[in-house]
Parts: sequence; C-alpha cells; structure tokens
Amino acid sequence: MRKFLQLIAIIVLTSHLSLLSSCSQDAYDKGEGQYSWLRGDFAEAVVNSNQQVTKIETDDGDELPLVKPYEAKWIMKADTTYRCMLYYNKVKNQAEVLSMRQVPCAAITLLKDLNTPLLTDPVKFESTWMSKSGKYLNMGLLLKTGVSDDSTAAQSLAIVSDTLIRHHDGKQIRHLILYHDQGNVPEYYSTKVYMSIPTNRIDADSVRISINSYDGEVITKHRIR
Repeated sequence: MRKFLQLIAIIVLTSHLSLLSSCSQDAYDKGEGQYSWLRGDFAEAVVNSNQQVTKIETDDGDELPLVKPYEAKWIMKADTTYRCMLYYNKVKNQAEVLSMRQVPCAAITLLKDLNTPLLTDPVKFESTWMSKSGKYLNMGLLLKTGVSDDSTAAQSLAIVSDTLIRHHDGKQIRHLILYHDQGNVPEYYSTKVYMSIPTNRIDADSVRISINSYDGEVITKHRIR
C-alpha cells in the first residue's frame, strides 16, 4: 500500500526556518500591540466534537486553551489530535491563533512492501530535529515547484525503511530513506515543507535517515530512546 503524502494538500509556507522554534518578538518597548507576544511553534492541536481546535500542546510542553475555537478545511475528524505549525499571540496563558497549518505525520513503509520503484528525486535539505518532548522527529525541506499545464503533476513524499541493524549490545538502528517523486512538477522555485515522524512508529533505539539533496546525499542520525 502506498503511504505517500500528496504535497498539493500539505505545503506549508514560512519565510524563515528560525521561526520553527519557540520565539517571541516585542512590537513595542512595553510589549504592547497586536504582535507583542507573537510566537511560532510546532504543536498538537486538540479537536473537539465540532471539528474545532480548542487547545494546543506545544513541543516546548505548553498546554494552552485557545481564546476562541479554530476551524479549518483540513480538520476532517472530530475528537482527535492533529500535528500542526502555528503562529499565535500568547495572552494570559491562552493562545490567540493568527494562522495554523497541518503538518503531515509520516508512516514508515518497509522497502519490501513498496509497490513502486524507490524514487529519490533531489530536494533541498534544511534540517531534521527532535521535538523537545521526544514525541516527534521533524524534517524541514525545500522542494522545487512550479505551475504546470499537466493536471496530474504532483510531488510525493514518503519515509521508507530498508534495514534494521541489531548490535551485540542489544541496541537497534533503523535505516530510513526519504522517498521523493518530483511527479512532473516543474522546478522553477523553492517551497518549504515540513513533515513529522511520530517516534512511537520507530521500532529502534536510534534512526539514520538518507536524503538525496541537490548537493549530494545527506545522512542525519538521531537517538530515539
């Protein structure tokens, strides 16, 4: 079964990678103004029975109710939790959402179960990092995109596992590959995308990820537990 992420629906745009981590920006010397407590965070968005986000739990461990419920077309299920990236004002221990975008959580497909050739079209690599909570391994990429007359053109991403290495001391390393199909999309300009891998889906003590970039292969390594 192909567990690919169709990028038409999941592209997330930001202007600076530095905004991925928690930050604050004073608009005025006294901390006044609409953006005086502007923050950008990765978080879990808690959805109620009406398909509204009512609370966020950030990767820094803050649990904040929203000033008012947040609704979006990408919220398709009630009573669940979505991975998201958002900008908000923190006001009296509440979050006033300015924007919120879904961040896809990747499944891990075994190489033997992949029913298509393993494609590793190049990407621009920015970073991989563990969330402070340890619940997510995050990835930031720049993809080459452009407008096409081909209505079927669409890029795809997936995480593929080729091997699990077991050491004599009992430690295990899961080797992963970033699958990327350019899908006939023109390569005119760069668009930033994010993806998270829930660490409870990684059955190993550490992970090694191979990413084919325009500058050659990039290998990143992270301890999971």
